[in-house]
Amino acid sequence: MAINPRQLAILQAVREQGSVKTEALAEQFGITLQTTRRDIQRLTEAAMLERFHGGVRAKDSSSRNIAYAERQRTQAQAKQDIARQVAAAIPPGASLFMNIGTTVEAVAAELLHHQGLRVVTNNLHVARILAANPQCEVVVAGGTVRHEDLGVVGEAALAFIRQFRVDIGLIGISGVDADGTLRDYDMREVMVARAIVEQSSQVWLVADHSKFGRTAMIEMAPLKVVHTLFTDLPPEPGFEQRLREQGVNCVVAQGAPGALHPVAV
Repeated sequence: MAINPRQLAILQAVREQGSVKTEALAEQFGITLQTTRRDIQRLTEAAMLERFHGGVRAKDSSSRNIAYAERQRTQAQAKQDIARQVAAAIPPGASLFMNIGTTVEAVAAELLHHQGLRVVTNNLHVARILAANPQCEVVVAGGTVRHEDLGVVGEAALAFIRQFRVDIGLIGISGVDADGTLRDYDMREVMVARAIVEQSSQVWLVADHSKFGRTAMIEMAPLKVVHTLFTDLPPEPGFEQRLREQGVNCVVAQGAPGALHPVAV
């Protein structure tokens, strides 16, 4: 299938950003929405991109996550907006699990002035960030360190996590299926995340809009284990209905359209 130069440029722009709204692409390339949608259709038919509600993202592998540096760049503003909203909801003196993920790391950066926190983490980036807060006790899991993203995984990390019971389990995820299943790529990471869910009084999921409908190979848990979802855009009506049916509170970050809901701990 022939791809013209503009479509190649659109493909490169989406790959660099991870996911882009259709309107943003039209503005970036100075073309109409109709032309943008035709270009997106051509690229999705060529299996180079995939659609989500209101936009398009780079085609992912179901068995391998994108590189850590690219994950840091992707949806950076959305992650920051989510992180501020999460930090505002965490009360002083709370105990938390914080797992692997760039959105979770963004939350850590927003907790530098919180007092009396006790954080248990298997993410060395989170530990490094929160070490700058003298009012936060950081407990780090032992185990095998993944070189790319400094996540700590394996049987030792799993056994360590199971020693604790905390107020809030704050987790990131690689993808959320249309049926609400939370999915990830590394079975070792998934096992630790499941332990965090089991040992938390409440589970808070942080996921920007690009995670919804994203494919990943391993099932972590059903949506119903989540008490509160923090995201940056209102969910599609069908998924919003699924959230209500499963009793999941949804908080849309300030600055994005959509109502905010209070969170009680």
